[in-house]
Amino acid sequence: MPAQASTAHVVRNVALWILQVPLAAYLAYSGYTLFGDDYVAKFDDIGLGQWLRYVTGVLEIGGAIGLLIPPLCGLAAIGLALVMLGAVGTELFLVDNGDAVLPLTLMVAAAVVAWFRRDTVPALLTRLRR
Repeated sequence: MPAQASTAHVVRNVALWILQVPLAAYLAYSGYTLFGDDYVAKFDDIGLGQWLRYVTGVLEIGGAIGLLIPPLCGLAAIGLALVMLGAVGTELFLVDNGDAVLPLTLMVAAAVVAWFRRDTVPALLTRLRR
């Protein structure tokens, strides 16, 4: 690999980690808070039951952990982007006075990671088939 290509790869990798680490930290915190009482009323307003709050918390924490494990980071980012897509839809259509800015921002960040880490997904699937 030429030196410029190698340098570009390193810079891209560092930039992605600079995005992934705070994204993982925020989503781990967010998922943890879903197990407390702060969001009971909001999930009552959504109307699908409190089980959704727990599932969302588990998905956010699991995805946050996955973002920090190189072979899993692409798949975790895809999953988190989908979770945040659901959150955006929920904020827009199911919650009175919902604010979709934060979940939309998180969804875009996860989608960026998913796109640039997309090579990890087939590599992971190949490893799992063995």
